[in-house]
Amino acid sequence: MNIAKTQLFYLAALSMLGFVATDMYLPAFKVLETHFSTGPESIALSLSIFLAGMASGQLLWGLASDKFGHRNTLATGLVLFSLASLGLGFSQEVWQLLSLRFIQAIGVCAPAVIWQAMVIKRYSSSVSQQVFASIMPLVALSPAIAPQLGVFLMSHFGWSSIFIFLTVVGAALTWMTLAQPKDEAAEPKQTSIKQDIKGLFSSRVYLGNVLMFAMASATFFAYLTGMPEIMTSMGYDAKDIGLSFVPQTIAFMAGGYFGKRYVAKLGDSKVLKALLTLFTVSSIVMFVASQMNISTIWPVLIPFCFIAVANGALYPIVVNRALSSCKNSPATAAGLQNSLQICISGLASALVAAFASQALPTTGFVAVLCTVGLLAGYFFSVSKMDISAELAEEV
Repeated sequence: MNIAKTQLFYLAALSMLGFVATDMYLPAFKVLETHFSTGPESIALSLSIFLAGMASGQLLWGLASDKFGHRNTLATGLVLFSLASLGLGFSQEVWQLLSLRFIQAIGVCAPAVIWQAMVIKRYSSSVSQQVFASIMPLVALSPAIAPQLGVFLMSHFGWSSIFIFLTVVGAALTWMTLAQPKDEAAEPKQTSIKQDIKGLFSSRVYLGNVLMFAMASATFFAYLTGMPEIMTSMGYDAKDIGLSFVPQTIAFMAGGYFGKRYVAKLGDSKVLKALLTLFTVSSIVMFVASQMNISTIWPVLIPFCFIAVANGALYPIVVNRALSSCKNSPATAAGLQNSLQICISGLASALVAAFASQALPTTGFVAVLCTVGLLAGYFFSVSKMDISAELAEEV
């Protein structure tokens, strides 16, 4: 893979920043309640507001990046993120916390979108797939590492150090971004925003792969939403609930590692079909287990770990396929992709939350529903000619 380690580290840091900013301050919720003299609802609202900012800002940064160039647009977003993080570290009123968290989210949308576009613009399709496969498993570590880092900083330097740390990281990434070579995207575009959006919605390859990405992610969100309630109803304590997320994280990373190796050996088409089969069988097993009167989490956790393996290998393939089909507007494509992914995943999470009293069967049902959407995305993205060719090869 023709990419320097420093560049891979830079892209990985950009990809992880949003997740780190989301989760690092979670252990400080109680301390923040005391500092701002408010209840848990207001502090929890700061997380909801951040996620709303993440959902709304990505397409806008994508459009701006394709129009004004990746480097300058990314640097602007990182500066906005850094300034908001600095303000959060010195905020004294809860309205300041809420307002700055939204601004921070808008700023961090820039790296969340543009790093993907940078990969598509700079590397060939085969190399970009390998880059995505190298970075995306690292993203899975963010929710596990970020809270622990937050605990360390808070216990040694106080809650404000969490946001100061994010300020320093944002400033460092801004410096690294300004040191990047000027992108071709900085040149005047030949197409309008309207033409770019119309082109994306008329592309079966793009929409189908985005649907696969969103549906696979929605299965994850549904599980994460339902699992705490499911395990609580079975008598597990908070420690057990926390530990239950370790196997799926390992499974996701393993999927990314082996997916990368087998794509290089067999090609992404054959690997993708195998992953869809694994995902479908696992979701059906999970659904059957969720409809039974089980007293232990293992009948659900084990098949979900196989779903996590499939997701770890599937994400890089479908993201690369989607964005590689839109090389004229990769940042816009990435922004729309991420926005749709967040919206669909949010709907799946909300559906499980709405029926929390029946979390186990609802989670299983939503997983199967998302699997249907996943398969629909695949068949939508592959033309009849491609399907016939693949069948002929198998015969």
